[in-house]
Amino acid sequence: MFTTVLLVSQPLTATDVDFVTSLHEDQVSFVVLTLPNGAEKQLLGAFDDTPLEEGAAGSTGEGEAALRPAALALEQSIRALRDTGAEATGRVIDGHPLELLRAVVEETGADELVVLIGDDLVEEFFKRDWAARARTKVGVPAVKVHAHNGEE
Repeated sequence: MFTTVLLVSQPLTATDVDFVTSLHEDQVSFVVLTLPNGAEKQLLGAFDDTPLEEGAAGSTGEGEAALRPAALALEQSIRALRDTGAEATGRVIDGHPLELLRAVVEETGADELVVLIGDDLVEEFFKRDWAARARTKVGVPAVKVHAHNGEE
């Protein structure tokens, strides 16, 4: 079975689900990782080899205020993937994103990393050679995709 790690910054829309479930002809299992509100700069810094902002190497410092919406988004995304018949699990990133990505790839034997980027991060991610850096750091092919905003 092919395993895809999905890193999302917002709940998957029906269009996103259709896209990721159509990427491969083989049966695919998904591991969905989502960022707490406000953790986007932490992710960018991790892949850019730039110094992380104060507090970025650990938790976002937002506590429940950041984790609760992320957990709800994660549940929604997993349910949407499972509704297509795909296997799906996931977790909220509460710590250094690169370390967690590496660990999840190793634990699951993942074949690829797909990052669905929301409107707020598109410019930042697309002006960097992000995918090449991610392949080096995480050890599997990495693809960045613009996520849909739910206004389908």
